[in-house]
Amino acid sequence: MAEALQQRLAAQLLQRIQDGTYPPGSPFPSYRSIAIEHGAGLGAAYRAVQILRAAGHLEGQPRGRLTVRDAPGVRTLADPDAEWPHGRGETERSRPRASGDLALRLRCAPGTQVSCERVELLDPDGRPAMLVTTWWRGRRRSHASVRISVALHRMTADEAYLLGVPTGTLALLVDRTRLDADGVVVEVADLILPADRWTVGS
Repeated sequence: MAEALQQRLAAQLLQRIQDGTYPPGSPFPSYRSIAIEHGAGLGAAYRAVQILRAAGHLEGQPRGRLTVRDAPGVRTLADPDAEWPHGRGETERSRPRASGDLALRLRCAPGTQVSCERVELLDPDGRPAMLVTTWWRGRRRSHASVRISVALHRMTADEAYLLGVPTGTLALLVDRTRLDADGVVVEVADLILPADRWTVGS
């Protein structure tokens, strides 16, 4: 019975998205205002909104204000090695020890201390477009060439939270390896791009 109420409420809210009452890019009503307007409990309002979020109709961080999602336009990341032309969001820096997999990529011993930077890259409208996590040893150096590979990836809870999408959303994982003129690896990076918004150029 409770599940049927949540589904019915979600359907009513979806109808308002589709008829333009809540247009793309607009703030979505709060759980409290939905509960009051529809005569539902806060729990039912919360779960109805989560149904819409999981279906991709809303975006934003769960504890923040959600917005109605634009119909996703698909962009092409033509050059994963190029400088990002738009804004940057949060940047986190750390000095972890290299795991076995990371050590293989950086061609160093497991447990080596490395530098790590994770940055949220923003689209022209200021919304999260992708996450880039980069690792390197010693001082950061310029590179002469790059190797790129692309795979499918299910976003972790942390990645999804930062990009404002549901956990498990399908993403493109771009593995970028930068090398110096002698072919020595100078840094590696993972680029996480929502698969419904991006393709990657060859």
